[in-house]
Amino acid sequence: MNNTNSMFARATPLLFGALFVIGLVAPFAVYPTFLMKILCFGLFACAFNLLLGFVGLLSFGHAAFLGTAGYICGMLVRDAGVTPELGIIGGTLAAGVLGWVFGVLAIRRTGIYFAMITLALSQMVYFVVLQWKATGGEDGLQGVPRGHLFGLIDLSNNIAMYYLVFAVFCIGFFIIYRTIHSPFGQILKAIRENEPRAISLGYDVAKFKLLAFVLSASLAGMAGATKTLVFQLASLTDVHWHMSGEVVLMTLLGGLGTILGPLVGAATIVSLQTELADSVGSWVTVIMGVIFVICVLLFRRGIVGELQALIQRAGIR
Repeated sequence: MNNTNSMFARATPLLFGALFVIGLVAPFAVYPTFLMKILCFGLFACAFNLLLGFVGLLSFGHAAFLGTAGYICGMLVRDAGVTPELGIIGGTLAAGVLGWVFGVLAIRRTGIYFAMITLALSQMVYFVVLQWKATGGEDGLQGVPRGHLFGLIDLSNNIAMYYLVFAVFCIGFFIIYRTIHSPFGQILKAIRENEPRAISLGYDVAKFKLLAFVLSASLAGMAGATKTLVFQLASLTDVHWHMSGEVVLMTLLGGLGTILGPLVGAATIVSLQTELADSVGSWVTVIMGVIFVICVLLFRRGIVGELQALIQRAGIR
């Protein structure tokens, strides 16, 4: 087992390096808008996985952070005329503040109670967005300009926009990776494994969970703000509870509690939706449900989790 773990440790930098190089050249081989969608949802799923996979908190309200940041970013860029990077920062901060509000109200509950509180709060955000005239109601916030990055780089060019999205994803992913492997991350894992023991060791569990919740919400907001710039639109879909369910599916399909699993799950779901949308129409939702059931029954560790388990078994032999 120790040999297998050391092998994973040695291979991790090489894997990340290879993926980084692939990310740099990918827009010249694959449609950039499709890749940007994968990266936005990949960051969203990674942020959600930080909370569920490493703290053990199941939130059904993460769509509120994705959508709120998207709307705030869109209004800042379109109506206030700020540059795209400031719009992304503003959306991220707004999601973090909203995450703090959600966390203060829900964090002392656990299990289904925590999940239901986050769902209820998320639905409140949905109805505010629906009724508020500034958000465009059912039509969404349309006509959001991509603008010029730092006032210099024209983001109407898809390649330039892709590299901004890629940079945002790398920053978010690095924050998550460092958090998981920091002393703070080890405490979060201890809380996930045995919360009463963590309390007995003197840790303020509620404070640590709240910090993790705010960080997860902020990173989900970063993904939402970036997505609004990519598609030049913030819509009700982003704050609907379906989106909260979709990110759960992405995380479980890719591998709960793994580093790259959520990205793999997001890529799989986005690819299936893109390929099946024209051929099966509204049946896409049913197909996603079937995939979820199959994943739960046959691939409980997710795609990446099963691959890791297979490699470990091969290493032991």
